[in-house]
Amino acid sequence: MELSCKNEYALSALIELAAKHGSGEPLQIRQISAQQQIPDRYLEQLLAALRRCGLVRSQRGAKGGYVLAREPWKITLLEVMMCLDGSDAQPSESDTELKTVESTVIREVWQEAHQAANTVLQRHTLQDLCEKRDARRQLDIMYYI
Repeated sequence: MELSCKNEYALSALIELAAKHGSGEPLQIRQISAQQQIPDRYLEQLLAALRRCGLVRSQRGAKGGYVLAREPWKITLLEVMMCLDGSDAQPSESDTELKTVESTVIREVWQEAHQAANTVLQRHTLQDLCEKRDARRQLDIMYYI
């Protein structure tokens, strides 16, 4: 399982929203884009997909923007990946029988690896990413002093 640019951008945007979740103030696309260096148009598409999945909400108006639809500790990374990748996140199940023993063994190991990745992604939330980011920033500040 590889971290795609789409998933990385979406998670980066969600971290920004999670960091502002307590204030209740929406973030505009241009704010998130500037903070995370994500192209505006691409971010707009990602946030629209996340909104359709119920992970973020949009607010209209002069002070509008995006907010998380739920608390950051209730949104798992697996939910985000499934929202963006859909059924593509699952290994393909072919209806035809595998032709060789090697193919069967490879498929079994691939499915095991996929399940292990899903377990890790299910265990971590947006809140966890925010806490790890804050801890890393704190270490960077301490390092340069």
